[in-house]
Amino acid sequence: MERIAIYPGTFDPLTLGHYDLALRSAGIFDHIVLAVAESTPKSTLFSLDERLALTRDAVAGIENVEVDTFNGLLIDYLRSRGARVLIRGVRAFTDFEYEFQMALINRKLDPEIETLFMMPNETNSYISSSRIKEVAALGGNVARFLPDNVASAVKAKYSKDVS
Repeated sequence: MERIAIYPGTFDPLTLGHYDLALRSAGIFDHIVLAVAESTPKSTLFSLDERLALTRDAVAGIENVEVDTFNGLLIDYLRSRGARVLIRGVRAFTDFEYEFQMALINRKLDPEIETLFMMPNETNSYISSSRIKEVAALGGNVARFLPDNVASAVKAKYSKDVS
């Protein structure tokens, strides 16, 4: 039986922290799906199509990683994909608190789904998409925090907003 794990997020934008977790989880599972959230309470910098394209391009070199979208209840998406493991990145204790609550709710919704908490490499542990957008909006160089294709897209997005 193929071991499938789902790594969900808005990936707006996909950071090196996200990439690190995708790469490392691909070494643990047979198949990883980066599930890009279609709808989100967050205001996004990139459209769904842009987030999909950027994420696909960034992880193209990882053989057993696929990028897909989901909408609605994440547990339903896991079931539809035949996955039993949900990967969640945890950078700090504040992340853990939120993720722990979600994991418990998900366990109540489907006790067969396991949540695997992974910490990014310490060099990426402080990176968040929100902070990246804040720095980029103020004209800062965020290239060191993002895959090359994503860094170019972020730079282009903010240079368009400025002109």
